[in-house]
Amino acid sequence: MTEPTDRIDSGAPRTHFIEANGILHHVLEWLPPDSVAARGETVLLCHGFLDFAHSWVLVAVPLARQGYRVLAFDWRGHGQSGWVGAGGYYHFPDYVQDLERLLPRLVPSDERVHLVGHSMGATACAMFAGVRSERLRSLSLLEGLGPPSSPLESAPDRYKSWLSSCARVDEKPPTLIADLSDALRRMRVQNSQLGGAFGLFLAEHATMPALAAPEQLTWRFDPRHRTTSPLPFRAEMFLAFLARIQVPTLVLLGEKGYRLADEAVRLAAFPQPPAVQELAGTGHMLHWFAAEEVLAALLAHFQSGSARDV
Repeated sequence: MTEPTDRIDSGAPRTHFIEANGILHHVLEWLPPDSVAARGETVLLCHGFLDFAHSWVLVAVPLARQGYRVLAFDWRGHGQSGWVGAGGYYHFPDYVQDLERLLPRLVPSDERVHLVGHSMGATACAMFAGVRSERLRSLSLLEGLGPPSSPLESAPDRYKSWLSSCARVDEKPPTLIADLSDALRRMRVQNSQLGGAFGLFLAEHATMPALAAPEQLTWRFDPRHRTTSPLPFRAEMFLAFLARIQVPTLVLLGEKGYRLADEAVRLAAFPQPPAVQELAGTGHMLHWFAAEEVLAALLAHFQSGSARDV
């Protein structure tokens, strides 16, 4: 039996669809309640790979209740945002340009924002911060020091895998999911502790009715995200972006998260040493399973003297 998802306090966010960089982006907006004095500051939350804006709910709602205007959006090909057209693909420069084009549609051009990213979204946020620090009040990276570096020599094999995996996606019909309980069961393969009302809330927003079988569901993300990227990720390139970040930065890591062999090298690349905090007993999905700790760290970071001086 499928458990109802109305036990999650979603904070009743406003929903917007905003065109930016040729993609229609789905944006959620949480405002401070009338009983709370607004701080006049905006927090922009950027999800990670195969995730979506609604999954920030356990962080977004209490941030709004602390007086912040909170925004979260679905990256291209995720959630309810548009997919790339036929023959298109997904690369980090696309995400950075989406952020560049979307930000002026969300906040006035003279307002700096608190930019928060998780995983893939954090990598894109770090790249954006490296070239647009003047748009930011602070930067927070959750499990977001970039993916492992790949050798240049891997490029031909990656191209070969990319061509094959894209062909398979084009030929394969969409995955059919029986119901929300089935979706949650599949999500638990990667996150076994996921369950209850929050798990079903995530399953609900991760899926949509399947066109070929409306009584069943399918994933909202573009299946091309599950193909192999043809471009090797180069740590030395990413370090150059980190070296140009000119805003106070917080790095949150899960004790059991996706840790990098060159983590210390990447942390040393920041021109201003970031505040680094490891969350004990927590894996990669910090905002799902350690929301209270993430919230406390973000609030302390936003209200620190260095962020206040920006």
